[in-house]
Formats: sequence, structure tokens, C-alpha cells
Amino acid sequence: MENKPTASNFIRNIVVQDLESGKHKEIITRFPPEPNGYLHIGHAKSIVLNFELADSFNGKTYLRFDDTNPAKEDIEYVESIKEDVKWLGFEWEELFFASDYFEEMYNRAVLLIKKGLAYVCDLSAEEIREYRGTLTQAGKESPYRNRSVEENLDLFDRMRKGEFQDGEKVLRAKIDMASPNMNMRDPVIYRIVHASHHNTGDKWCIYPMYDYAHPLEDAIEKITHSICTMEFEDHRPLYNWVVEQCEMEAQPQQIEFARLNMTNTVMSKRKLKQLVDENVVDGWDDPRMPTISGLRRKGYTANAIRNFCREIGVSKNQSVVDEQMLEHFIRQDLSEMAPRTMAVLRPLKVVITNYPEGQTEMLEAENNAEDPSMGVRQIPFSREIYIEQDDFMENPPAKYFRLFPGNEVRLKNAYFIKCNDVIKDADGNVIEIHCTYDPETKSGTGFTGRKVKGTIHWVDAANAVPAEFRLYEPLILDEEDEDDKHFLEQINENSLQILQGFVEDNMKDVKPQDKFQFFRHGYFNVDPKHTKDGKLVFNRIVSLKSSFKL
Repeated sequence: MENKPTASNFIRNIVVQDLESGKHKEIITRFPPEPNGYLHIGHAKSIVLNFELADSFNGKTYLRFDDTNPAKEDIEYVESIKEDVKWLGFEWEELFFASDYFEEMYNRAVLLIKKGLAYVCDLSAEEIREYRGTLTQAGKESPYRNRSVEENLDLFDRMRKGEFQDGEKVLRAKIDMASPNMNMRDPVIYRIVHASHHNTGDKWCIYPMYDYAHPLEDAIEKITHSICTMEFEDHRPLYNWVVEQCEMEAQPQQIEFARLNMTNTVMSKRKLKQLVDENVVDGWDDPRMPTISGLRRKGYTANAIRNFCREIGVSKNQSVVDEQMLEHFIRQDLSEMAPRTMAVLRPLKVVITNYPEGQTEMLEAENNAEDPSMGVRQIPFSREIYIEQDDFMENPPAKYFRLFPGNEVRLKNAYFIKCNDVIKDADGNVIEIHCTYDPETKSGTGFTGRKVKGTIHWVDAANAVPAEFRLYEPLILDEEDEDDKHFLEQINENSLQILQGFVEDNMKDVKPQDKFQFFRHGYFNVDPKHTKDGKLVFNRIVSLKSSFKL
């Protein structure tokens, strides 16, 4: 992976100060996803931030799975997350699971009970919410808050042994029911869940809550800077309380930054999972999804995503990034690396009536005019070819420079052709056009006898390879009144268009994830999911041009 200097930001400045003051001698960060879904572009921002920040100071970054909720977690998500992090170009120093620390977390909870700072509560979840109060009204104490240490230790032990049903009891921290911070009003730190865990099986039936487990995980791993998104800012006092009262040796520092929000999409794993579960999309890796696996399948490169994450920067200010900014970076990346070729997505047959029947010649075409080192290719040309349907109009408007009756255009890398006749079906639809070619106008011969204003692409009919093309628009459409709508009501019905067309003969042996620029259509990727022997499927990554400016 290409190493680039990490841009200055408020988090980096904190790290610099901590090193200069001697507070830390080594920087250790972590990327701690919950394995309850696939990673999305917002997680990529966090991955790039954590790994590159530590790397810039010769520090370490751990990959840790916050697997404290067996009801929503799956080994499938664990494996997909590891694959995504590696694909983005990062290697973790160590791999950890929160579930590796369940015994220590339990022991620290026992310590809190012994210190009179935790108690077993029999209130239901609804009753706990009612007792918690509001932002303007203090909460009231649970009737079980003053149980003795001995009774709490006994009940907590019996919770662990499985003597109670789900929801029958919880363990709560004893902090302050009148705190202005709702998170400090005796939060639940353990709940009963009789469910098998992907890592620990049926060993446990009580599981720590995230706000209790996460600071302990950071402290156990001696994380120096625990970087998270702004929604956890109000949780920081609880984070510090847990680390202090559980008497952890390491004292990690939680730092919050603004999460990534992007136009025309959703950044919630819950909503993304709903799209998958309700078959709105073709799985987590659907190219319309903002997941890393979806972007990869669509054809995005890891380098483009890393550059995008670096460019958007790190701050505490919430903002929305235009999706075209991400598209800018993939265009920039592919313009240098993608071979150029021709594809016809909506075929219209052209018969060149004065070209010799049965003859095929090979024409030379550049693979990338911007990079001569990519060489040239040979493309077949014969009497029948396919062009795009919208490259022909029987009654064109003014300044239409493509093919119409009596007009002449250049076939890219080939000859000038002139439209002489139009063949229609019984319904009046144009199904074929007849042209003549000028053999003196062969591309590359230096012909200067006359000029034409239009150049169109084509593929040779006799040698063309059938292919499917998938064109994408945003899955979710931002609307002015979106706050009044459920996100499923904002689904774009035109988010996927599937076309059947042809590519050049030299494309028959392409492999999944190969990327190309199709003349005038944009950049395309060979779909790794639906491409099979004898069936080529291309996903359009992005069109050629955008009005977006950095």
C-alpha cells in the first residue's frame, strides 16, 4: 500500500502533544466493529484514520470485534470485516474479540458490586426507562438499588448460572439518578441473553452491555487513543467512570470525531440490513450499497477509497459529503490504469453494403492514449457491425453530428461511413441501417481529404462477445421532505438498469474485477458474482465526466 503522510487534524495534534509531554511512549489505536453487519464507507473513514494515524507514529493498530450481543452477530460478518480491512490495504497488529475478555469483565463487575457500585435490578426494560426520568426531570431510584452486597453477589452469580429468564434481571451500575447526563443514571451493564455466541458457544448466558464492555476492552489492550464518532461524546463520562472504578491499569482517552454522512444513501447497518432482508438489494455486496463489499463489487479500488477518506478529513463538525466526491477519486484512479475498449450497450445493426462479403480485416487501436506503455490491440472489422441505438436518428435535431440518412461519421479506429437506407419492422421501429464506407479514410493513414464532426464507437457483429451491462443510479434519493418519510419510501425505482449488448472480441477472456473504460459510456468492472463461463456481466462504476470540483 502506498504510504501517504497523515494530514494534520485535531486528533493528530492530541497525539503529538501526548508524545511530546511523555504521556505516551507508543501510540496504540484500534478498529472495533460490531460483527452485526457488513462494513460501509463510513467505517472506511474510521479504518483509514486509525491505521494511518498509528502508522505515522510507528505505532500499532488492533482489529477487535465488539461481539457482546450474540442475538445479532454472526461469523459471516466477522469474516467479511477481516476481508474488507485487508482489501483496503491494512494489516492489524493483533486480532482480538471482546468475548475473549468475558471472564475479566465478569470479575470487574463483581468488583463493582463489592465496592457498592453495582446492583442487580428486577425492573423490566420499560420500567427502567420510566424510572430514568427525562432531560429536564431527574430519575428516581430503583426499589432494588439498596440491595446488600451479599445479595447482589448471590444474584449475579445465579444470573451467570442461568437460573433466570431473559429480561428477568439485569446488573446496573450505581452512579447518580439525578445526573444531567442520562447515561450516568444507573446504566445497565449486564443483561441475560440465552443465546449461543459465535465465539464462546453456550458458555455464557449473561452478556456485558457495550458501554461497559468497550472501555474495559480498550483498557485491557492498553489502547492510548480510543477514537469514536460524535454520538459517543455524551457516553465519555461513563467510559471514564468504568475505567476508573474497575481499577484498570491503563487509562485510554476517548476522542470523538464526526461520522461520515453522504448524499443519496443511508449509513446505518440496521437500515442496510433491512434492505438485504427485504430483498430490496442483491445482498450486502449489491453495487448500489455503500458497503465496502458493494463498492468493491461495483469496481471501486482500495486506493480511491483511501484517497477519498483522506480528503474529507477529520473534524467534530457534522456535514454531508456529496457522493460525487467519491466518484471523483475513482475516476482519477481508473483514468491511469483502465484499458480503453469499445462496447455497445443498446445494439443497432449496420450493414456496410460496399464492404466485401466474407472479408475481415484487423484494425489497430490504442489501449490507453494517455499511457502509450499499455500498447495497442487488434480489433476485427467486417461488413456487419453494431452501433449504439442513440448514435442514429432518422429525423435529427440541429447540431446532431452522429449518424442520420445522408450523413457521414467516423467509426472510431476504422473508416468513414455514410447512411443510405433505413430498415424498419412492422411497427415502424428502426432495426437495421445500410451504409457505405470510404476505403480511403482508414484510421491511422493520415487521410485529410475531408472532415466529419461525429465519431461513434462500434463492435464487429461477426466477432462480438455478448455481454450484460448493469447501469446504476443512487439507491436512495435525497428529497426536501425526507424527514417526514421512511427511508424505504425514498428508494429509487431506476437504481438498476440491465442491458444486453456486445463487447469487442478481445474481451472474451476477461476475469472478474477487471476494469475498463468503454468509449463514451464510462468505467466498467467485470462483476465477480454473476459473471460465469459463457456469460459476461459488467457493472458501470462511474460515468466519464462529472461537474464536481474539489
